[in-house]
Amino acid sequence: MHQRQLENYSAEVSDQTEVREGVPLPLGVFAFDGGVNFAFSSRYATRVRLQFFDHVDDAKPSRSIDLDRERNCTGDVWHVWIRGIPIGQLYSYRVDGPNDPQQGHRFQFDNNLLDPCATAITSSKCVFTGEHFDWQGIHLPNRDWSETIIYETHVRGFTIDTSSDVKHRGTYRGLVEKIPYLRELGVTAVELMPVQEFNEQELHRINPNTGKTLTNYWGYDPISFFAPKGSYCSSGNQGQQKLEFKEMVLAFHRAGIEIILDVVFNHTAEGNQDGPTYNYRGIDNSIFYMLGDDKRHYKDFTGCGNTVNANHPIVREHILSALRHWVIEMHVDGFRFDLASVLGRDEDGNLHANAPLLEQIAEDPILRDVKIIAEAWDAAGAYEVGSFSERRWSEWNGRYRDDVRRFWRGDEGMMAAFVSRLCGSSDIYMASGKGPEASINFITCHDGLTLHDLVTYRDKHNEANGENNHDGTNANYSNNYGVEGETDDPMVNEVRTRQIKNLLLTLFVSRGVPMLLGGDEFRRTQGGNNNAYCQDNVTSWFDWHRLEQHGDIFEFTQMMIAFRRAHPILSAEHFYNDDECHWFGPNGGSPAWLDPNANQFGWLIYENEVRAIYLMFNTGNESIDFQLPTLPDQSQWKVVIDTAGEHTGQPACKHRLHPKSAAIAVSISH
Repeated sequence: MHQRQLENYSAEVSDQTEVREGVPLPLGVFAFDGGVNFAFSSRYATRVRLQFFDHVDDAKPSRSIDLDRERNCTGDVWHVWIRGIPIGQLYSYRVDGPNDPQQGHRFQFDNNLLDPCATAITSSKCVFTGEHFDWQGIHLPNRDWSETIIYETHVRGFTIDTSSDVKHRGTYRGLVEKIPYLRELGVTAVELMPVQEFNEQELHRINPNTGKTLTNYWGYDPISFFAPKGSYCSSGNQGQQKLEFKEMVLAFHRAGIEIILDVVFNHTAEGNQDGPTYNYRGIDNSIFYMLGDDKRHYKDFTGCGNTVNANHPIVREHILSALRHWVIEMHVDGFRFDLASVLGRDEDGNLHANAPLLEQIAEDPILRDVKIIAEAWDAAGAYEVGSFSERRWSEWNGRYRDDVRRFWRGDEGMMAAFVSRLCGSSDIYMASGKGPEASINFITCHDGLTLHDLVTYRDKHNEANGENNHDGTNANYSNNYGVEGETDDPMVNEVRTRQIKNLLLTLFVSRGVPMLLGGDEFRRTQGGNNNAYCQDNVTSWFDWHRLEQHGDIFEFTQMMIAFRRAHPILSAEHFYNDDECHWFGPNGGSPAWLDPNANQFGWLIYENEVRAIYLMFNTGNESIDFQLPTLPDQSQWKVVIDTAGEHTGQPACKHRLHPKSAAIAVSISH
């Protein structure tokens, strides 16, 4: 647009509202001096148009403002200040520049682009959300790792089923309605699967079992790093989602429960070169993404079509700004970083020894007190469990999951590895200077079989995903104990129940930070599907009727959480020393460490001079008598937990442990 035309157009707009040059920082939209400032960065843009819409369904803007390169641009940042913009105003951008994929540029002025810093999105438009929120003086819980028990769940799936018995099903408010349940269970933190805005309609495959189109249920394809998911809001998605999210956080904090977000910064929903354009591709494609040698294609270390160029200074600052936004504005308590190893790769895809972004996240003054958890691997072969970045980073301990599953399945030679997992995985973390609090221990998570399915299916059953059962891992380390799938056989069901209890017991007596997959406490099932990312239906939804059917597992989980809390030595943030614990075979001698077929041992933990815990494990197929260690004259053992339900509550000097079971005894004074 020529300068004279721009002046005429600006004059026309000025008849309705005042327009000024604006300021370049902060990026995004913010109110000041009686107006609203719009700012975003694009290094190679040659023309920028800001558009306003009156209604979400409007195809044409109600007014537009073309920004002038000389007056509305500072460095690479385009900006404008406008008076009279109301809260809830819908807006978007059009950006022109070189359309030259061979040079990495994909500008197209016809594209309607979202603000990369938008804090709410509805349809293809951004929403100005400048509302004040009263946090009522409620502070963040700031729980130590040693008292943290994480519950991983999905906002929609947790309450969308009618069995949830909540008023606002499938929403942030629905989660709030379940706070009494979570407190009763005893968890201290809820880790929410992605709530960054994403397009659930991006898939085009059909469920071969039903003929229905599959959807992006999990949400690991963000459109915006700053905006909470609009469809998870019960009151609307035109800015209300931000308010309702804050109300949810406030309610959880009032209950003493932390909110941890599963965040995706390693790729976006724009996919490969054939994917859609939402924002980054049309604004700064050559900076934001890792590009192939021909600049037209994208490097893909994520398995999702593109890889965010996370260690470019501009992108790095964008990610840090998003994290600060969720902490400062939304009051979240921590983050779990999806495929975090990607964030340590340079522009050529090589892993940094000291990745700048990861160091900045750990040392950022705003983020210093929040929990940061890495999924310390990626789709291109990186596996950094035990060595991920700095000490402040905790990690999903994938080796814990695998070793514990294999031990209880009865695999040979697993006893020593299992013992290390119980004790906080010093063999994994000590060399890098980390303690057991760096180990996020889990048996199951959203990505894989549920706990019920782990003992019900030997093989994955992902046919409904429409990928011929080729998706999802084959390394499940599961067993069906005689029948594939559900059965009425009482003997099979008995051993499955014991194994579920064994795995739960192990999780909550292990040093490190336990993470429970939501629904495992009442045997939620996905019918053997270990990759239900596209199943927004009863496969993934919580069926709360199972809480009534499997109340014994809920009560056992509740009991184990309470037991962990009552015995702080189990969660101490240091590795055990030689004076604190000892190991025994069933007869009281040393365990058969070198025997690959050995599958029974006892673990003595001294809490202090007068209190002790003795744990017994038997993965074999035969019952065995355990001789309990000698205690001082004024003390004796009482078995308080047995996963086979035998002989608890009575003083004992020995204990018979049934096949595939575990037990715990505590010392009591005469």
